[in-house]
Amino acid sequence: MVELGGKTRLVSYLQKIRNNDNYQRCRTRRRYPPRILIVVLLVLWLPALEIPGVLACGPGRGGGRRPILRKLTPLVFKQHVPNVSENTLPASGLPEGRVSRDHTRFRDLVPNYNADIIFKDEEGTGADRLMTQRCKEKLNTLAISVMNQWPGVKLRVTEGWDEEGKHATDSLHYEGRAVDVTTSDRDRSKYGMLARLAVEAGFDWVYYESRSHIHCSVKSESSSVGKSGGCFPGSSSVLTPSGPKLLSSLGVGEAIASLDSAGEIVFSEVIAFLDYAPSSKRQFIRLSTSSGRQLTLTPSHLVPTEPKDLKTPSSIIYAAKVQVGDRILVRDDDRTLPGGSRVRWDDVIEAELVLEEGVYAPLTREGTIVVDDVVASCYAIVNSQTIAQVGFFPLRLLSTITDGLQSVKDFFWHSHGGQDITTNEIQGSKSMNSRWRQPEGLHWYANFLYSISTYVLPSSMLY
Repeated sequence: MVELGGKTRLVSYLQKIRNNDNYQRCRTRRRYPPRILIVVLLVLWLPALEIPGVLACGPGRGGGRRPILRKLTPLVFKQHVPNVSENTLPASGLPEGRVSRDHTRFRDLVPNYNADIIFKDEEGTGADRLMTQRCKEKLNTLAISVMNQWPGVKLRVTEGWDEEGKHATDSLHYEGRAVDVTTSDRDRSKYGMLARLAVEAGFDWVYYESRSHIHCSVKSESSSVGKSGGCFPGSSSVLTPSGPKLLSSLGVGEAIASLDSAGEIVFSEVIAFLDYAPSSKRQFIRLSTSSGRQLTLTPSHLVPTEPKDLKTPSSIIYAAKVQVGDRILVRDDDRTLPGGSRVRWDDVIEAELVLEEGVYAPLTREGTIVVDDVVASCYAIVNSQTIAQVGFFPLRLLSTITDGLQSVKDFFWHSHGGQDITTNEIQGSKSMNSRWRQPEGLHWYANFLYSISTYVLPSSMLY
């Protein structure tokens, strides 16, 4: 019994030690400050450290301390940015025709009811509030910049969309692509800085046009990369085994001249139209060569050019970056070769911006195309032929599978007495992506790739 009692006392003693140790740990835990105290301290300390994003001050949308910006230099009277004509590619581009209230393009104009902008609207029709979506976005950005630059001052629009013919013949006011702006206090000493703020807001062309206002304009909605890929006008022609053919009459499944990886002219099947809008007007670049060839295509389209570095066989750049003196690939007839054609470099002697009707972007299996006897890529927006070719591999694979299934279907149809089917029905069902079944606009797969390109590719690779 004594030994048992000793063991009992020993167990009790160990339990007390264990309980005391747990108690000490519990006391130790209680010494840590509660989470709410940490949050309070952070709230008090962060402003003292002047960390951006803690304070919200000043007019305009959103919060956040204004970051330290580079010093802005006001524009001087009669200065415009960029230092080119308004109707050129680096600026706002060509006018596309007047827009009246009964015109089909009138639906592209959107009203601007921003309370931070004062619209003069001397006509009383609300016309000054109508503009393209791009112009509206830039104008709203400028309004915020004006309030941040001069607290208590608002942006004032004196001229917007013009439906009464008060401007020059080629004015972009007729299309809702231009606005004339001042400050609400009409302080002319501010107009130079207002012009600079308009440049920073993203307007494609800003002109300190008059002592009484600043003129700002934007590119057309049709020239926006997000609404169109790279394409050619319908008046351009391609070479088929049976001879030249206009793009406006070309269909999916036809073979056209292309350039293969070995640098030889071959006939490659058209598997889809990445962009298809027969009735649309769009701005194109026309490249003229010393031999009389002319290639007309959108600025974001890729074109093979002779590299400056002779170590590489060729380079591929956007059509907008092709300059006079560069050399592009052209096709010549040569019956001594198996394909009857050869390619050579030709000098570019002129590059001009033109307005053409019809938008066609055929995609071949080779990923290249010969248009008007000039070699071009089938791709645009991404400045890499290899990446574009890999990106469109699923579409080429889908086309191959579709053609295979169609061949099997045709085989069994003929085997079971289906010869009475009309020729148009057989040809029309050859491809699920046939041109006459494709809706106008961007191909769904091309639109998908363009939408994710900004997330998976660096901005330096995008147009």
